[in-house]
Amino acid sequence: MKIAYISSYFPRECGIATFTEHLIHAVSGNNLSEVSVIALNDEGQTYDYPPEVSFTIRQQNMQDYLHAADHVNESGADICILQHEFGIFGGESGIYILPFLNRLKIPYIVTFHTILREPSFLQRLIVKEIARHAAKIVVMSRMAMDFLEDCYDVPPDTVMLIPHGVPDFDTLSIRTDTLPQALRGRRVLFTFGLLSRNKGIETVINALPDVIGRHPDVLYVIAGRTHPAVLRHSGEEYRSSLYELIRELKLEGHVLFLNEFLSENDLFAYLLRSDIYITPYLSETQITSGTLTYAVGAGAAVLSTPYWHARELLDEGRGRLFGFSRHDELSGIITELLDAPSTLEALREKASDYGRELQWSKIGTRYRQLARRVISLPKPATANGRSFPNIAQLPPLHFTHLRRMTDDTGIVQHAKFGIPNLKEGYCLDDNSRALMMTLMAQQHRKSRDIPDLLPVYLSFIHYMQRPDGNFHNFLSFSRQYLDEVGSEDSFGRTVWALGYLIRNAPNNSYREFASELFHRSVMHFETLEYLRGRANAIIGVCHYLQFHPSDERLFSALDALVQPIVKAWETNRTDHWRWFEKTMSYDNGILPLALLHAAATTGSASLRAIGLESLGFLEEVTLGQGFFTPVGNDGWYRQGGECPLFDQQAIETMAMVLLYQQAHAMTGNKNYLQKMYTCYKWFLGENTLRVSLYDHETHGCCDGLSPSGLNRNQGAESTLAYFISHLAVLQSCTTLPKPEKAFQTAIVKIS
Repeated sequence: MKIAYISSYFPRECGIATFTEHLIHAVSGNNLSEVSVIALNDEGQTYDYPPEVSFTIRQQNMQDYLHAADHVNESGADICILQHEFGIFGGESGIYILPFLNRLKIPYIVTFHTILREPSFLQRLIVKEIARHAAKIVVMSRMAMDFLEDCYDVPPDTVMLIPHGVPDFDTLSIRTDTLPQALRGRRVLFTFGLLSRNKGIETVINALPDVIGRHPDVLYVIAGRTHPAVLRHSGEEYRSSLYELIRELKLEGHVLFLNEFLSENDLFAYLLRSDIYITPYLSETQITSGTLTYAVGAGAAVLSTPYWHARELLDEGRGRLFGFSRHDELSGIITELLDAPSTLEALREKASDYGRELQWSKIGTRYRQLARRVISLPKPATANGRSFPNIAQLPPLHFTHLRRMTDDTGIVQHAKFGIPNLKEGYCLDDNSRALMMTLMAQQHRKSRDIPDLLPVYLSFIHYMQRPDGNFHNFLSFSRQYLDEVGSEDSFGRTVWALGYLIRNAPNNSYREFASELFHRSVMHFETLEYLRGRANAIIGVCHYLQFHPSDERLFSALDALVQPIVKAWETNRTDHWRWFEKTMSYDNGILPLALLHAAATTGSASLRAIGLESLGFLEEVTLGQGFFTPVGNDGWYRQGGECPLFDQQAIETMAMVLLYQQAHAMTGNKNYLQKMYTCYKWFLGENTLRVSLYDHETHGCCDGLSPSGLNRNQGAESTLAYFISHLAVLQSCTTLPKPEKAFQTAIVKIS
């Protein structure tokens, strides 16, 4: 049985690294040929690793995680064991571990070292995603099991409790005579571990004056270097503050700092020599403590604040608890125990008895048996590559966030997290999208909670139309125009929305109002210079012509809008670059989508051919990994260059969903339906970082995927893009339209 481990690893000074080293030797003994370690390097660091480390990952380099997964897949490993702690993986909250796990082709077991009771949005998503695909989940306390079930919806039958291991101390060769001379003849209090403010060392120091008043021979030993992350950001500020406190309390002869990472033998020597071991952490939110487990396993008399793991591990008289920051309570307990040697010895005996069950020899056996059991299970059936829409798997439609973002003026442009950012005001783009989304929702649901928004968005468009028929784009919260003339994109999107309303209006009043706004804008079609402005307008004109198929003037306008896009195709297309421009930039799917709409409206075979061919090329660029990866807006994709991975935007996904919906409607080819659904699932976590952009709490959509994680702002553009995509999937699922036929009247040939 070959096992791959992914974790920080020795000689990196890190509790997870030490844990993994011990676990490997406990599971495999000296047979390290059956071990492959994928080691995490912290920022800017490298280490002289032992031979079992076969691959290293730079913490903040996402590509390293993908290469590491490929390495594991090709290594012959039967199973992977992941040691999870938020701080050791890259990206926001360690999100880069998700692409690694998604790429693995072997089962994995995850050991969660930290389970937060009140995680952030992203932390919760990450833990749920890891747990969802894990063959088995290991935690080290009963409380962690409860948290996984209650806070992360993890089925309890997938979780197994295996305590943190401790060395088989009976087999160690311990020499206390090598300890510092300063310990001789002293009553020793001991704390060890990486130093940081949350360790609460000052609580013990503040307790010492009262203890020393009765036991002047007490010495408090603090072993461990400052945590590397603390050192990078704050230096030795915390350690210096402790030195200053010692000077203030005149305790110079009663506190000893050991600024080093203790070996296992040295650690046990100190535990053996100590009268009392103390963990004075300041917060209850610690689900696992390796240092506390070591102390119990070594048979030490342990005092601790009542953080989660301590309450569980020291239960049944295996130690004593004192309140957070309660140095007065701590001094009383220390004095009581030092005054009563028999009570102190009874604590040691209870801890020692329990510690024998935690020895690595026993913990390793449990992990080894678990790994063999997972490997022996039948492999789950692999998907056949098809991903057809399944309505039952879609999140329910909730428009809470859209209502939150909409006031009596229109929909607010931006949000801070899930709260409208009124400082940024409104824009025509978003209100046009909102108009179309509202119509789509009304068609699907026939619901009462959406139509009342329709006049708000339509009224906004009316307010933004200039006397000459063009449009402003930006409006302040105080309803002041912020530009003279809006962008061509905003103009085209508004024409799209108005055309869609003319085709799908719930009554004549709306249709007549939209028609007035639409026709006043037509004179500006000929001034459009950019392809995307034209493409958006084309779609709007096509919707209009679906309702008015004999309007010769608009067919002529459609021809004039389409021709420059066809010319751009003929100019830039090559055998290796089947695209309209030398660069793939933003909202790419809108260009083939416009041509497919025009082809459906006019019956043009040439437009249909260009639309489908350019769709195929866009598909090669964005769907090559089996999930949708839109062209990132961080540099765009230039012919002959690298395709940028980030920043990925929601409107790219919406355009692709609508493009595949139209391709399916025209051709009846169900492969397009499958790919439409694949693109939609980008919103729900089938993406580069394997995390959902749709927020099930706020019912908004995050603004995009950045190199480090999610952009948690939930503005109108991204949220509307999600709902339009969702509704398009529902339309295709419920109606499965037959291929559209060309209109039999007023057909204009466009070549």
